Amino acid sequence: MSSIPGDLAAFLVEAKRHTYAGMDDDATAAPLLRGSKQLEHRAAPYAYRDIYFGMGFFVGQETVSRDDRVVWSMSYSGGVRAEITDRDIFLAIYKFLRQALLDVSVEYPFRGPHLFEQAGMIYRNEVEGALDRFHGVETIARQDGVPLYAVRYSGGLLR
Repeated sequence: MSSIPGDLAAFLVEAKRHTYAGMDDDATAAPLLRGSKQLEHRAAPYAYRDIYFGMGFFVGQETVSRDDRVVWSMSYSGGVRAEITDRDIFLAIYKFLRQALLDVSVEYPFRGPHLFEQAGMIYRNEVEGALDRFHGVETIARQDGVPLYAVRYSGGLLR
């Protein structure tokens, strides 16, 4: 099992870039749970699955299996602030989020980078821990500091 973390981190980066961050919901597979979105990526011996419910406020879980046994998981919840109802703003925030998430790294393969700025918005990701056990908060704000979005996440290696 000691070889899992290095391989797992690289696989997570690949999986995230080939699902929501890189393809939005175009990476959707047939959902196991009614009303959910399900994104999947496979590269033997690993398989990644991200299942979530909701859009403005969402709750989800990512899992990675190795040889058909789940070895890692991360749960998350949050979304765009409730007072944001303009569809164009909503879509712009999620487009920006996907750009930030494409910058995921092997060192921190959970969400996006510590800091990402573009299109008048700032993405911040505060994380504690490592691949085996971690938790964090990611936020998006306008450059003038007005908060737009927040998500909390946690997870780690299963034993």
